[in-house]
Amino acid sequence: MQTRRARSAALVSGLAILLGGSALVAPGVARAQAAAAQQGAVQRIIVVGNERIEQSTILSYLPIGVGDTVDPARIDLALKALFRTDLFSDVKVGLSDGDLTIQVVENPIINRVVFEGNSGLKEDKLRDEITVRPRGIFTRAKVQSDVQRIIELYRRSGRISAAVTPKIVELPQKRVDLIFEISEGEKSGVLGVNFLGNVEFSDNDLRDVVVTEESAWYRFFSNNANYDPDRLEYDKEQLRKHYRNRGFYDFRVISAVAELSSARNGFAVTYTLEEGPRYRFGKISVETELKKLDTAVLTQLVPIRSGDLYEDERIETATDALTFAAGAAGFASVDVRPRYVADPATRTVNVVFQVNEGPRVYVNRIDIIGNTQTLDHVIRRELNLVEGDAYNRALVDRSENNLKALGFFKEVTIEETPTANADRTDLLVTVEEQATGELTFSAGYSSVDQLMIDLGITQRNFRGRGQDARARVSWGSYRQQLDFSFTEPRFLDRNLRAGVDLYYFVYDLSDYSSYRTTSLGTNLRIGFPLTADAFMTMRYVLREDDVDVPGIFCDPSQQQVSQTLCDQRGRYTTSLLGYQVTLDRRNDPVRPTRGFFVSLAQDLAGLGGDVNYLRSELEGGWYYGFNKDFVLSLSGSAGYIGSWGDDVIRINDRFYKGGNSFRGFRVAGIGPRDISFGRSDALGGEAFAIGSAELTIPTFIPQQYGIRASVFTDVGTLGILDDKIKTGADGKPIPGIYDDLSLRASAGLSVFWRSPMGPIRFDFSQILQREDYDRVETFRFSQTTKF
Repeated sequence: MQTRRARSAALVSGLAILLGGSALVAPGVARAQAAAAQQGAVQRIIVVGNERIEQSTILSYLPIGVGDTVDPARIDLALKALFRTDLFSDVKVGLSDGDLTIQVVENPIINRVVFEGNSGLKEDKLRDEITVRPRGIFTRAKVQSDVQRIIELYRRSGRISAAVTPKIVELPQKRVDLIFEISEGEKSGVLGVNFLGNVEFSDNDLRDVVVTEESAWYRFFSNNANYDPDRLEYDKEQLRKHYRNRGFYDFRVISAVAELSSARNGFAVTYTLEEGPRYRFGKISVETELKKLDTAVLTQLVPIRSGDLYEDERIETATDALTFAAGAAGFASVDVRPRYVADPATRTVNVVFQVNEGPRVYVNRIDIIGNTQTLDHVIRRELNLVEGDAYNRALVDRSENNLKALGFFKEVTIEETPTANADRTDLLVTVEEQATGELTFSAGYSSVDQLMIDLGITQRNFRGRGQDARARVSWGSYRQQLDFSFTEPRFLDRNLRAGVDLYYFVYDLSDYSSYRTTSLGTNLRIGFPLTADAFMTMRYVLREDDVDVPGIFCDPSQQQVSQTLCDQRGRYTTSLLGYQVTLDRRNDPVRPTRGFFVSLAQDLAGLGGDVNYLRSELEGGWYYGFNKDFVLSLSGSAGYIGSWGDDVIRINDRFYKGGNSFRGFRVAGIGPRDISFGRSDALGGEAFAIGSAELTIPTFIPQQYGIRASVFTDVGTLGILDDKIKTGADGKPIPGIYDDLSLRASAGLSVFWRSPMGPIRFDFSQILQREDYDRVETFRFSQTTKF
């Protein structure tokens, strides 16, 4: 007989034995026990020792059946097969007089898993990390593996001296409680992050590049202010990207060393760098053996020119552009490989892009998993590939970005899954849903609206169809509004973004221009992309406006405002058709550091209704980031509105500037003004032009406090009124009305704070140029949606 048996000892709580360097109270350690092996035919199979596991289950794992002839090799194979199930701590197999006897000792069942001593990590996080579970089979190998997992988890959180001791408590009916006793140890902080060999960038600049942070009392929410060896490797890669994207082709990190302080209270991390000289791109060329591709055309498509500063990211962009161009020409499977030839003498890098056709592979099937709310077709319509298409990596990456841009999912991955056929591949789209509905209530105070109350409900993925539905009620001393909007991002299952807006607004402008306006209307809109960076929106607006000037102000016996303002009273219907075209090449639509955008909008009113005009507005901006802290932006806007059909531009349709649109001046603080009867009423203008230069500056306040600042200067003008507005019935100019296009200018400091009550903006301004009748403000605070 040949046997393999695990040594099992009766255990009680607190009894420990050595387990791979950790103490463990366990049922036993398996040891093989050999006996005299016999050879012969199996006439009967007998199973003994099983308590929970059915005999039929054990026989199903056994590679021997009745009638088989066994020898020592087959008996050893049977032993290994039973031990591989992890169901048994001891197994004996023997053959005697034709009876094959299987004697087993079952592994215990885990009753519960307990953690003790874990104050630094929550129990839920530990449970997610380990593989053993209640009602699972207890095995020494699994427990030992989980011990290492827990230690690694603590090491990543900065506790490199953590120790874990697994223990068990025996219970009746072959059950055990598994206890992980944890000694967390002290957190290993980072006393300093230092750099050697850096000349072009200061230590402070590079500290913003690496993830590892110096420990400080105010970084109690940060997970990067502790020592983690794996993080150092990531930091080295971040440094390499930073330098290589700024022309340092020869850059390398010589070493990254963490030294434990003599007080053993933290580590000092030192990165030793070799920057090398700055390189520029030399000759850029494309080579290919594909006859359908013109190398001259492909070279023109490469977004790199000789003399440009060398950047790794531009190589990646060029590779994607060539891949896409080849795909558009019918080569879905192409291999684009850049070849670099650096010339230290001229400090240039010549790049040759080799474009070759790879093996043609087709998409066999696209599977989507994880979409518990979003419908399949909403995801599929964002994919640039369908079943049967030739596989194209660039289109797969673009599809993944499309899904991420929806904002419906926490995580999105698209993976290739091999099939039985070499020229076929499956795509597995894995998504993780996130909340897309919001119910918001807020109250605040600003220097413009005074007290404000907002109540809103939003669902960005209505019914899982990708539709956007919003409703909002807002009340303030200056503005009250009720609006609802609905947007279908793929109208008629095409790349058309259609929507409808219903709204009711009340603007009390008595502090600015002695009138009050009420608007009730609807917008119909549809938008579509023109290119990858350009988008066009068309709209139809039907709106009724009621302009009211208090009757006592216009009563001839006690008139308090000019007749010009009184003539604006009335109810008017506006029916207009408009469009907007936007070209946006910013690297971030919220906080850009590179790129530009330009937008043109025009509205033609007079398709029915009482109002006839053509309004045109142009807006643009350019951004350049010197580094993370300093970003220069130059922006400008201009507009003109002109009437037609012998109509006059009404007061509520004119342009008003000031406040957020021209810092240093109050809302409607610049432009034409009526100062009759001792008042100062803004009349608005028919033309404006405003330019702004702004530079973000460091605040030296920890980033988690959400405070940033910028210095600015605004320059512009607003003016032009129809002569009918400025002259009386006698044809003479109305005294007290001022209208000119004189230049205004201001400069100052803006501070943005992501407060617990929402984003708040503070503006401190100094007026550089103004007119006497302008209304100015040196300080202003308001809520803002852009942060």
